Amino acid sequence: MNKEKVKKIILTISIVSMIGTMLTGCEREADRVSYNVSQQADNFNVIRRLTVINARTDNPIFELIAAFSLKVDQEDNQLEIICETGDGEYKKHFIGLNDWTLYVVEDISGADVNKYHYEVNFLPDMINPITFTNED
Repeated sequence: MNKEKVKKIILTISIVSMIGTMLTGCEREADRVSYNVSQQADNFNVIRRLTVINARTDNPIFELIAAFSLKVDQEDNQLEIICETGDGEYKKHFIGLNDWTLYVVEDISGADVNKYHYEVNFLPDMINPITFTNED
């Protein structure tokens, strides 16, 4: 190969690498924001609306507006919802899904999240107490 071809190949590889890096960077930022919004919602900090619709009749069959955490249980084909109803008060709902139902979750209040936020929470109720003793 001559030097001109080598330069073109190196230039092409460099441009493709830069474009790939830029596109990957955008995806990562969106992923981080999505993760933070989901965390806020699952920690009962966002008011959302859940609507379950009968797709055969186009009629809503269930609506819930609350601060709630949602888990889709694929094994049992159901939604598992935990709602915060007051300070330290919670209710749990199960909604069975089938071929004729669909659901929509809307973010009503919006989440105030920081895409750079990182937080680790230790829940004291979940940690077994440990007593340290010194035997001299």
